[in-house]
Amino acid sequence: MSKTLSIGIDGMSCAGCASKLESALNAENGIEARVNFALASAQINITDLGTSHSIKSVLDGKNYDYKTESLSLSISGWSCANCAAKTVSKLLANKHILTVDANFSSEKITLTYFSGAIFPVDIINEITILGYKPTLNRGSVENQTESLISRKAELKNKNKKQLLSVIIAALLTLPLVIGMLTMFIAGFDFVVPVWLQLLLSTPVQFIIGRRYYLGAYQALKNRSANMDVLVATGTSAAYFYSLYLFLTLGEMAQGLLYFEASAVVITLISLGKYLEENAKQNTASAIHELMMLRPEVANVKRGHEWLKLPIEEVIVGDEVRVLAGEKVPVDGVVVDGKSELDESMITGESLPVLKEPGETIIGGSINGTGVLLLRVNAVGKDSSLNKIIMLVEAAQMGKAPFQQLVDRISNIFVPVVLVIATLTFLTWYLGFGDFESGLISAVAVLVIACPCALGLATPAALVTGTGAAARQGILIKDIDTLQKAHKITDVMLDKTGTLTQGKPKVTAVHCFDYDETKLINNAAAVQQLSDHPLAKSIVTYAQDKQFKLLSASNVETIIGYGIKGTVEGARVIIGNRQLMLAEGVVIEVGDALLADLSENSGSEMWVSVAGNLVGLFIIADMLRVESCSAISLLKQARINTTMLSGDNELVVEKIAQTLKIDHYYAQVKPEDKSHYVQDRQSLGKTVAMVGDGINDAPALAQADISIAMGSGSDVAMETANITLLRSDPRLVSAAMDISKLTWRKIQQNLFWAFIFNLIGIPLAATGYLSPELAGAAMAFSSIAVLSNSLLIKRWVPKFTQET
Repeated sequence: MSKTLSIGIDGMSCAGCASKLESALNAENGIEARVNFALASAQINITDLGTSHSIKSVLDGKNYDYKTESLSLSISGWSCANCAAKTVSKLLANKHILTVDANFSSEKITLTYFSGAIFPVDIINEITILGYKPTLNRGSVENQTESLISRKAELKNKNKKQLLSVIIAALLTLPLVIGMLTMFIAGFDFVVPVWLQLLLSTPVQFIIGRRYYLGAYQALKNRSANMDVLVATGTSAAYFYSLYLFLTLGEMAQGLLYFEASAVVITLISLGKYLEENAKQNTASAIHELMMLRPEVANVKRGHEWLKLPIEEVIVGDEVRVLAGEKVPVDGVVVDGKSELDESMITGESLPVLKEPGETIIGGSINGTGVLLLRVNAVGKDSSLNKIIMLVEAAQMGKAPFQQLVDRISNIFVPVVLVIATLTFLTWYLGFGDFESGLISAVAVLVIACPCALGLATPAALVTGTGAAARQGILIKDIDTLQKAHKITDVMLDKTGTLTQGKPKVTAVHCFDYDETKLINNAAAVQQLSDHPLAKSIVTYAQDKQFKLLSASNVETIIGYGIKGTVEGARVIIGNRQLMLAEGVVIEVGDALLADLSENSGSEMWVSVAGNLVGLFIIADMLRVESCSAISLLKQARINTTMLSGDNELVVEKIAQTLKIDHYYAQVKPEDKSHYVQDRQSLGKTVAMVGDGINDAPALAQADISIAMGSGSDVAMETANITLLRSDPRLVSAAMDISKLTWRKIQQNLFWAFIFNLIGIPLAATGYLSPELAGAAMAFSSIAVLSNSLLIKRWVPKFTQET
């Protein structure tokens, strides 16, 4: 059994660090890791062979700071210190628990682990097996929320310290810069004494610049090179050369020193890192917002009492009460009550959604003015919100094929730059006899060549793009989906539940020499054992008439055709016309009726009892109000549209004409839908399939991109590459738009990241770029890449802009 861990990591200074850490983690047995520099995190899949301890060992060995979670339990049943020791030993045998602390006197135990490595219920079971009774002191969701708040506060404090460092560095550097600039102004001579230059630059070099020396030391100790090596090497060369001149020439060194160069470079790079950190945190805001939605406690009925319990103690089947204005704590079905809910943070739906008995509610929604009683249908990792978070995290940690190439380039980039800088110095010094120009040009090469922008180019855009999509209710499964989505040429859509509301209603009942009440009763008795929307419409019709439902036996569903069963000893068959023919039922009277009802189009459910046709139901499924706009948006994008339906020709043709769909196919069996997808693919088309039901799963699996409506079945959503959290078909075109935008930003970012180095390094090597300008350009390159990526946050679907 595999586990997926999510670990926040501090201390990576560039993409090369992330790439080397990823390689080190993947070298461990049973571990598959992806490290994201932009998110400062790692997503690690551990198989049965791997352990959390080996991950900890790698991170400790590379001196990275990492985040763990803790779980606190109170234990009853310990009779002596040996009981506590036995519990600790039992827990430490779990390869995913990092530390265990037990206190016999207070009867408490605390353990630490990586996020996702363990579940509280597993720990409780292990302790219970020993004969003790553990109780959660605080739930892991509460702990995760506290951890997230703490992490944000920690980052905010870190940013304040960084900003203070930049301000101090700027104040110390300013006199040096003024002195340098006034050299070129006639009649204005502001000379900074050489001793003051040394005094001002030294704290900038070794106090403000301490982080670069420590980073370089750690990198070299791990036999690698990163951005810190370049910065530390370049600025040290300028500083110590100036120090040598000061010690040997004294005041005579005026005009020959480069203290201002090293100080300006460190100040500008520190400013760049400060802005970069703020921007990086901004890119990951979507996932943080989702995590903050996770409720911590629920008002649960146990026996005759209502108790406030941690989310981890809520089980499927529990009844939960949600008061007005409260956050819905769990996924559930409304048992009693009516209220409007704000689901905007989860589905992107800006308007409140009315929920009544029988309807499903997503945990994390905000209740309106009513009081709701829910029956829990999903908890923990199976809850909708946790699935959404895991999907978004997985997509954000993905790597495009060319990003893997960028990672390989980053691995050798710094050593190559060190070689170029050395050759630059030697060429100037040995070839032209100019030591100073060689030194300054080499320093400029080292400073301009920071690989940060290169490492941020893809992940920054990817994280922001998937986050922006999630805010609008579009979940993109992985990087491959993002890469393909903007290339789609054809979209195939299921009718029921996708273009229609999926809540068909009986509009007419026709009997053939048979009692209408008996017809409805027989049909509802069999159909109450089916989940098909048409079946539910007949059952609802009978219930609305307050008929008492009969019981049926020997029920058999024929997928794509209908259903059979026995009611009060008579064989009842309900389904389409093909099913009647297959069962040998004479249907002429039904055909004659339908010929007269050609204007009253709708789905037909034929009913036979004891082999005789006794009636039929006309069932209509209303179009979604957004469907016409959805097809129009796809046409604007020059995408071919096709509708697939198992419904009759007349109904499907009418809907296709209303929506102006390019192609349509009626009476399509579930297993045949995938064949239509294959037909378009065989013509070289990139096909997306949109569906919401189990019937659509084969076609979804066959398509290049599969899109599931959020109102659909779990099978459809698990099969899909893209899940739309609300039942709005306009989001299909929106998903393609955000894919195009994100892909365009990735390409722009890579262009800017490469162009800075391709132009900057030759200019620096040939003496046309000073270290100060190189430092500014290097800082600007990372900021430009991140700022360009953050522009994606402003994206909203076209149909939102129009309204």
